[in-house]
Amino acid sequence: MSRLHVVSGKGGTGKTTVAAALALALADEGRRTLLVEVEGRQGIAQVFETDALPYEERKIAVGPGGGEVFALAVDAERALLDYLQMFYKLGGAGRALKKLGAIDFATTIAPGLRDVLLTGKVCEAVRRKRRNGRPVYDHVIMDAPPTGRITRFLNVNDEVAGLARVGPIHNQAQAVMRVLKSPETAVHLVTLLEEMPVQETVDGVAELRAASLPVGGIFINMVRPPLLGEEELSRAADGERPAVAKAFSRAGLGGARRGGLAERLVDPLLEQAREHVVRVRLEQEQRKEIAGLGLPAPELEFLDEGADIAGLYRLAKDIRKQGVPGVAG
Repeated sequence: MSRLHVVSGKGGTGKTTVAAALALALADEGRRTLLVEVEGRQGIAQVFETDALPYEERKIAVGPGGGEVFALAVDAERALLDYLQMFYKLGGAGRALKKLGAIDFATTIAPGLRDVLLTGKVCEAVRRKRRNGRPVYDHVIMDAPPTGRITRFLNVNDEVAGLARVGPIHNQAQAVMRVLKSPETAVHLVTLLEEMPVQETVDGVAELRAASLPVGGIFINMVRPPLLGEEELSRAADGERPAVAKAFSRAGLGGARRGGLAERLVDPLLEQAREHVVRVRLEQEQRKEIAGLGLPAPELEFLDEGADIAGLYRLAKDIRKQGVPGVAG
């Protein structure tokens, strides 16, 4: 069963919203989830309508199943201080390095180091145990970087382990990769039923699989139900203008004579119907593309009023109903 859920997606697909809803969905009775942000955008705080998250684990919500949702915004600088204390027992010396600006310098000249620290902190939360041996968190959800760089972000520890062949850095990098490439981890991608997000999702799945990173599922976000059935869609595509004009006339919207009210309503209505047909047909094609990946693909509804707190709980309920990829019912 997957315990670390990495959520990525093309910008604009709502990956932070989906990550937040997933954390709520997994917070079943008695369970604790940790929602982690690694990009410094404070997106989690925004969707939960709360103050900016500090570098500490803080309870921010109760799941629909009665469990607890905690959140953490990982800061690379603070994570490096933790790392120095954990492996080198620097304590005050680490704080002195911060004052001298050495930490900023280190993470600037070695950009990969920042990703190592961020993924390392998340994996530490996954491995952390209580005194009775049970995990502190039943599930950890990472609101990860976008699809275009998710494989490099997750795989950076492999590169570090290859460069530093001995010592604590090598051991730490290997420990992180053991978590990221294990059945404990599932990388989920968020997409919309549009060509560019779906193509980026297809490419992202191929890259993750090539890197031997475990892909969980595809969350299809902002799904709008079709307003017409298949028969009505076909008729709308054919543009049955006389029949529509007569229907308006029967409904008391003026006679079908040229220039009447019914006549003036026909063309705009048919244009809207044709646009709806085009959208539905495109979405059907994109669903086939996603189905070809052979992965679970839960669909989440389009929230007319935006992703507020009530909307998050609606999405969480939707996820629980369809099931989380990689988590047994």
